[in-house]
Amino acid sequence: MSPERGEVQVRAGAETDLTALTDLYNHYVRETAITFDTEPFSPDQRRPWLLSHPKDGPHRLLVARSAGEGDGSLLGYATSSAFRPKGAYVTSVETTVYCAPEAGGRGVGTLLYRALFAALADEDVHRAYAGVAQPNEASVRLHARFGFRPIGTFTEVGRKFDRYWDVAWYQKDLR
Repeated sequence: MSPERGEVQVRAGAETDLTALTDLYNHYVRETAITFDTEPFSPDQRRPWLLSHPKDGPHRLLVARSAGEGDGSLLGYATSSAFRPKGAYVTSVETTVYCAPEAGGRGVGTLLYRALFAALADEDVHRAYAGVAQPNEASVRLHARFGFRPIGTFTEVGRKFDRYWDVAWYQKDLR
């Protein structure tokens, strides 16, 4: 796979990715309202999240790394996670993509979502949902590209950096 500059490998996330995944996520915790977490995590604190995404099944973690020596640098990751903890929600997933700041606009998010939805094609998943903190035009475009449609907005649902943020919700039919 090759977005604009350089080769990229997409594969299932593994324990060896934990530190890089934590560092990338913490960037968004500290610098943006894209996530509503407000305190950075240690790798040990993020381990249960990593382990909740096995290599198969409806809850996946895929990583994109630059090809080359060793494991390459982490360019981003995508997940499909449990939508809600109650049994009737089992055929719904919440999806998300995080790209390294230097990987933005290079097609990494597209590669990750393409691989994620291909992996979910044989799973018993009916719908995917995505919550996008507003404003975030790049994420809105990415989700539209993959057939997500807007279904509503939670206004001023989260407070971070001394202001309230809206979250627009999107839905994608998978069956």
